[in-house]
Amino acid sequence: MPKESSIKQIISKLGLDGFVLGILSVIVIAYFIPGPGIMQGPFSLKSIANYGASLIFFFYGLKLNRAKLKSGLSNWRLHLMVQASTYLIFPIVVFTVYKLFGNQNAHWLWVGVLFLSAIPSTVSSSVVMVSIGGGNIPGAIFNASISSLIGVFLTPFWMEIFFSSGSGTFDVSDVVLKLILQVLVPVILGLILNPKFGAFAEKHKTNLKYFDQTVILMIVYTSFSESNAGHVFEGYSITELLTLGALMVVLFFVVYYIISLCAYLLKFKHEDRVTAVFCGSKKSLVHGTVMSKIIFANNPSLGVILLPLMMYHALQLVICSFIAQKMAKRSKELEIAGN
Repeated sequence: MPKESSIKQIISKLGLDGFVLGILSVIVIAYFIPGPGIMQGPFSLKSIANYGASLIFFFYGLKLNRAKLKSGLSNWRLHLMVQASTYLIFPIVVFTVYKLFGNQNAHWLWVGVLFLSAIPSTVSSSVVMVSIGGGNIPGAIFNASISSLIGVFLTPFWMEIFFSSGSGTFDVSDVVLKLILQVLVPVILGLILNPKFGAFAEKHKTNLKYFDQTVILMIVYTSFSESNAGHVFEGYSITELLTLGALMVVLFFVVYYIISLCAYLLKFKHEDRVTAVFCGSKKSLVHGTVMSKIIFANNPSLGVILLPLMMYHALQLVICSFIAQKMAKRSKELEIAGN
């Protein structure tokens, strides 16, 4: 029993929680047993995942606490910094690198990297990391929440720029309409019902988290099943995939240090710096996978497109867990010095 406990502690410290291990598992299953993931019909895994995706955002809105959102409204400099990091710094860095070094042989991987750069910030893990690091928690809740709503409009906008630069065509109006119907409307409906059922959602937030993760695992499984059935991974070597992982690490630290520099130049307080770097440098696997089903509907290369996002998600958990611990020590030092 102690040995099992120590193994769990090591896995936790590495950021490899059960969800990440679940993602790795369904990718392997999709490789060997892709059949169920490519079936069509109203009760297929693909259809169930689509229904579940809208429920994810309904429950997301149901859990949004209006009082907590209002409490974080006043710090407008922090909000601008976080949203600029999510929707300007990230895409500009990636788009610039693509124009300079982009390889058409790895076209869908590049599509995946730009998609990663344009999606919303993650909510729960950002707030957790900000809490550990001694940051501004109301500011983190506000920015992580509002980021999801802004992404309905700005994520398709960046994808249109990418495709119009010579990579194909993209109907941004159609995508925005679908995102409004499948993402924004459920969130607003949940937010409206929050005063009545918010306590219920808060009480069962652990079960709702497992529901979210189950839907994401279904989306990942069906996406990789379609890609494997279409043999789209055959054109990519192990070296290219390892290089992609290394680039995800570099991307994280480039954005992280740009945000840190901006926060320093703007003379942010320590707690606002912590919030800015965590909320601005993280990307949401939940929102990304759901939005990908709408933006890249029926694309057999969706598994490839999602690969950079899944790599970044795992790596950001590992890196941020170490950074958060370091910031926690710094917060304690500042607290002692203030006393």
